[in-house]
Amino acid sequence: MRVTAPIIAAGAAAATGILSLGPLAPASAQRPEPPPVLKVHNYLPHMTRPEVEDFLTRSDMVIIPVAALEQHGTHLPIGTDYLTGVERAKRIALRTDVLVVPILLPGQSPYHMGFAGTVTLPSTLVQEVYVESVKSLIRHGFKRFLMLNAHGGNRAITTFIVDRINQETAGIAVDLGAVTAPLIERAASGPAPDGPAVLDRHGGTGETSRSMYLIPDLVDLEAAVVPELTLPPHLEAMVPDVLAGDPTALALFLAEGLKDESTGKGTASHQLSSTGVWGERDPREATAERGRRATLASEDAAVAFIERWNELRPPGTGH
Repeated sequence: MRVTAPIIAAGAAAATGILSLGPLAPASAQRPEPPPVLKVHNYLPHMTRPEVEDFLTRSDMVIIPVAALEQHGTHLPIGTDYLTGVERAKRIALRTDVLVVPILLPGQSPYHMGFAGTVTLPSTLVQEVYVESVKSLIRHGFKRFLMLNAHGGNRAITTFIVDRINQETAGIAVDLGAVTAPLIERAASGPAPDGPAVLDRHGGTGETSRSMYLIPDLVDLEAAVVPELTLPPHLEAMVPDVLAGDPTALALFLAEGLKDESTGKGTASHQLSSTGVWGERDPREATAERGRRATLASEDAAVAFIERWNELRPPGTGH
């Protein structure tokens, strides 16, 4: 518990019988104090310049979350993608020498603008900010970049950022999700909730489970509501094939689903879902254990990839 110096002084004076400061204010009138900021290893916003210079003697690798600031139903925070993406990156950096550099909170989320709190940026602006930020890091000596996409709507943007870094700069970049996918067992997150397979995507039990593990104090599971979905008929007809794992059905479903209202597709989140959650399952079926298993699986895969990259191209090699 944090105790301010004046309160300590007053308490000591009272114990000796010498108290001339007057009565202490009632506890309810004391100014609330936010929790202290605890320094995190290899997390750029917490580091000093000498610490960055020391890091560069050991590694030239950076992990950059590509996030979003958007509605996640009634039970998850607006910053879910940013917060969980940064937490995942921090956890990786605790196990291997990679610098965590958060750049932007918002990403591309125009289809969530029907719900309060969402902030969206044009895709061209998002990728420009990340590429220019990488150029700054390259000037300081960083060479290798892992883009950790924490928001499905940024998938194409992340691919473009990676390609631009590789085509336009001296840096070397990869999409962390893409390169680690072959290293993650599909069943690593544990079984899905009991019952028949149903649509369970944005803000659903998977994302809620990961949030319960990574940012538990920000999840209000009691506020979760089972959403009412209204899909266009042709997309509704695709759902059984999507759930059965048909790759063509999934590709077509995602090509139309969750798109800006201005496209006329009728699939913006407020048009599809009563709560903003894109799924039929009750988010309260989520568990922190399921989130733990999913997080550790992706974390183990990321560490394995980084260590193999260091074997194939040790820091300091190349031009």
